Amino acid sequence: MNSSTLFASKIQEGYSFKGSNLLLGAAQYNGQIIPEAKIEIPLRTMNRHGLIAGATGTGKTKTIQVLSEQLSSQGIPVLMMDIKGDFSGIAQPGTEQSFITERHSKIGIPYTPNGFPVELMSLSAQDGVRLRATVSEFGPVLFSRVLSLNDTQAGVMAVIFKFCDDQKMPLLDLKDIKKVLNYITEEGKEVIAADYGKISTATTGTILRKIIELEQQGGDIFFGELSFEIEDLMRIDENGKGYVNIIRLTDIQDKPKLFSTFMLSLLAEIYQKMPERGDVDQPELVVFIDEAHLLFDEASDALLDQIETIIKLIRSKGIGIYFITQNPMDIPKGILAQLGLKIQHALRAFTANDRKAIKETAENYPETEFYNTEELLTSLGIGEALVTALNEKGIPTPLAATVLRAPESRMNILEPHEIEAVNQRSKLVKKYQENLDRESAYELLTQKIESAYTAPVNQEVEEKEEQGPSMGETIGKSVVKVVTSASFIRGVFGVLSKLMK
Repeated sequence: MNSSTLFASKIQEGYSFKGSNLLLGAAQYNGQIIPEAKIEIPLRTMNRHGLIAGATGTGKTKTIQVLSEQLSSQGIPVLMMDIKGDFSGIAQPGTEQSFITERHSKIGIPYTPNGFPVELMSLSAQDGVRLRATVSEFGPVLFSRVLSLNDTQAGVMAVIFKFCDDQKMPLLDLKDIKKVLNYITEEGKEVIAADYGKISTATTGTILRKIIELEQQGGDIFFGELSFEIEDLMRIDENGKGYVNIIRLTDIQDKPKLFSTFMLSLLAEIYQKMPERGDVDQPELVVFIDEAHLLFDEASDALLDQIETIIKLIRSKGIGIYFITQNPMDIPKGILAQLGLKIQHALRAFTANDRKAIKETAENYPETEFYNTEELLTSLGIGEALVTALNEKGIPTPLAATVLRAPESRMNILEPHEIEAVNQRSKLVKKYQENLDRESAYELLTQKIESAYTAPVNQEVEEKEEQGPSMGETIGKSVVKVVTSASFIRGVFGVLSKLMK
């Protein structure tokens, strides 16, 4: 048996599964595509998370598009974090071109243009489904971690939430929690000290500054109502296709705290609300996080621990999380170790640091007798990638240099009029477009403070009315009566006339 035949046999054996699969493409060896060596991913392990990495322009977005299309076709909803804004074309059928026909002929997969059901979503004021959450939904622990508070500051945040719960004051948006912070250090200082203990103004000042920082990154738009319900991510259309929910994030690339805040809250809510699934034949939802380094770059150790914990536990709810980044080293090691599927596009070696990163990347993949992984990482073409996944028993599949199939949908963005058409058809846009501002902590505390100031004044007036006019008031009235009399005015004018002469 020659090496090519042995390679094909190993790949066929390693990528043969009993259940439903996603078909990515065909393996290649010694520069030759081997169409019978199909690279498939079992749906059963798509909740084991994954990584899609590679340099700019190597085909990562098209790979996500292919995965999303096949998941949707099998009735599995997708959530895509579209940082660059180049994913919306999945809503429209693609166009068969010569290079696509040639590629699919070589890998032995037919090409059929197809479009998929899409919802366009936004964390900001862009058109689409508005995504919001309330401060109360975060809770004191998660909200403290988002703000990177220390233990003392987190303790104060817990007191704030407890105080608002006791007083039945909802914390909906950032102006609510800012109002509470001001109240407990000023008008309500004695009340708080008596019932909950003294709170340092230096501590509340620090918390307030961190909230303002979050507010400046768009938190004032994100926090509020109507709060988004994660069940709306799990929709299937009338043809049995899962919706591809695209969160357009082109305007928050410079707002990493808002991005990490949203992602952490979303994953935490999915984990809390979704029932335990155990080992299922296919995932309930697959989440793709593009430019994943934005999630980790400015995250505190506490926040990273929280993310790592959720990643470990959420797969039991049938949720798969996939990180997309240029360099696998962007992903913390604790999270990288949790990822089952790895699709590695080409890396570029321009500097010593690049070469070091390539060496470390190669060490993260299974050993193989067929490739020099380190060399191959720099020689892969566009639309080619190293692939390894988990089989149905949770064992890594053989490493395969894969020529990936082309997306069936448009490999370009939607035009403005097409975006408008998607939003006009959307039931979710209508549901979440209203910006609610019901009575919450801000309004209730404002009323309370105003009542506290006006009550003593009203009481004093009432007492004076009961007692009758005081001596001072009687004298004052007499003086006013005198100075407004006609004789007094004439006298004054007479004096002025004499002085002017």
